[in-house]
Amino acid sequence: MCGISGLISTKKIEGIERRIRNMNLSIKHRGPDAQKVKIIDENVAFGHTRLSIIDLNETADQPMTSNSGRFTIAFNGEIVNYVEIRDKLKYNFKTNSDTEVILASVEENGIDWFLENANGMFALGIYDNVKKELFLVRDRFGIKPLFYTIVDEKLIFASEIKAILASGLVKAEFYEDAIDEYLGNRYVREPYTFFKGIYQLESSFYIKIQSDLSHEKVRYWDLPSLNFDSKYNEEKIIDKTEERLIYTIKQWLISDVPVGSYLSGGVDSSLITAIMALNSKKPIHTYTIGFNEDGYNEFNYSRMVANQYSTIHREIKLTYGDYVDEWERLIWYKDAPLAVPNEIPLAIMTSTLKKDIKVVMSGEGADELYAGYGKIFRLPFDYNYHKTYSSFYEEFINKYEYVSRNLRDKYLTTSKSLRDFFDKQISLDFDNHLNEENVFRFFHNYHIKGLLQRVDMATMQASIEARPPFLDYELIEYSYIKVPYDLKLKWLSEDSKINARELTSLEYSEVFDVPKYILKKISYKYLPKEVIERKKMGFPVPLKTWINNLDRLAIKYLKNAPWFNFKAFNQLLEDAKSSERTGQVLWMFINVEMFRKRYFEKEWRY
Repeated sequence: MCGISGLISTKKIEGIERRIRNMNLSIKHRGPDAQKVKIIDENVAFGHTRLSIIDLNETADQPMTSNSGRFTIAFNGEIVNYVEIRDKLKYNFKTNSDTEVILASVEENGIDWFLENANGMFALGIYDNVKKELFLVRDRFGIKPLFYTIVDEKLIFASEIKAILASGLVKAEFYEDAIDEYLGNRYVREPYTFFKGIYQLESSFYIKIQSDLSHEKVRYWDLPSLNFDSKYNEEKIIDKTEERLIYTIKQWLISDVPVGSYLSGGVDSSLITAIMALNSKKPIHTYTIGFNEDGYNEFNYSRMVANQYSTIHREIKLTYGDYVDEWERLIWYKDAPLAVPNEIPLAIMTSTLKKDIKVVMSGEGADELYAGYGKIFRLPFDYNYHKTYSSFYEEFINKYEYVSRNLRDKYLTTSKSLRDFFDKQISLDFDNHLNEENVFRFFHNYHIKGLLQRVDMATMQASIEARPPFLDYELIEYSYIKVPYDLKLKWLSEDSKINARELTSLEYSEVFDVPKYILKKISYKYLPKEVIERKKMGFPVPLKTWINNLDRLAIKYLKNAPWFNFKAFNQLLEDAKSSERTGQVLWMFINVEMFRKRYFEKEWRY
């Protein structure tokens, strides 16, 4: 795992080496093992900060140039099947790195061949010195970040926005329209950011940029259709899915450095831990974090799994003081408001585990793949019997969004342009699929991206690589195509399904049905039933008990916020306290202004 950066211009860039080195320095935390730059010519430069994971030798440092000298790459991520790809090539390899496999693939067969064959997580820039073309590429789910901007005949890209700003070529302008987007979704959806003119490259896309900066964007992958078969052999599918999952986790374990696991005590992280432990010659390191307050830790469950598999386990306890001390610092690492309150504990836990390991396995993607959010995934069923809105999209989005539209409209003084843009885009997509499939597609196309931004920040600020094997695209294709919908979200009986018609998913989910059914069936071979059968808890933070502390922070930050209607501040406090997500609403408002003041009250250009 690493940090990448680059500059390409239609004309000479004054001070190009200084600028690319400053970009590198700003994201050194992503790769403390080596920081190098390559000035390709007076108007093209690449930078790379390396976290050495595969082939630890200096010969595998980047930016790396192909044997012919034609292609230069700056790459962040891991290609988990790079050995298999390497065996298909005739290239004279000088390293054992996955980076050189990318170079060889592109040189021999082109970028499309590489993307068709590559599995893993990646963001990269690759420059063709013959055709004078730049390719920017991002993995299928956006596990690894990649940002870019085009300004004054220059294209600037990097793993983090702060590196783009560190070039000294870009003015930081606050994109207020993104506030409404953030409050609704907890993050800003691709391709937008909180910075005017700075964009995320969309997942599953690459951009081909010519020397005059004209460019075309290409989508290279999309989700397959969901399986709705009603006749199937359940045991056979469970066995095949277990085989596929074991294969995937083993593939994502490839590393030349120690690998550990987050262990929350939930099914996803526990199952990953179990399979890791059974495929490791040494005890694995596991980590969990929580608060002293009752109900705000899952230590009992994580201990069960740690004891069963004799892991080297660490529990970390936090206080309010620990939490607040890290809050603003982590906003700086993210270049955005934090998404969820548990982002801070996750970062603190990661800073602790770096003493033992360099790579950590994480459970992101399991809920999205196997319908773990039962109350939301059951909305299509509810919609058939209790329509509140004229379309399923309206029904879904009003149940899904974090801060309600009514509340956002009341307190924001900004445009709702991004809300309108995504409403139009997603509602059109919803028209083309069954509602049950729409929920799955939404969670993979949108929801998971916010969780991945959280994990990337929390891990890379501590120079740790996180790997989410449930986002292996081959596992996802298999699960969409081969695993029937009914084995992901299963009714307990036909009577349960009939009785649920009179209720809503808030009342019957996990009572009349089993979310993540197939994953739980597999888990009975590996985990205590107490871990499998307990209700979904998430990763709780005691914001409700801290509400008075949040009140004081809100006054401090929101009093002069230009985007906020402060005249209605007291009403916001009342709304926040009466909200289903007591504390989180206020927390999100504070986040926005903490972030704005950190980035937009200084001059970045030089």
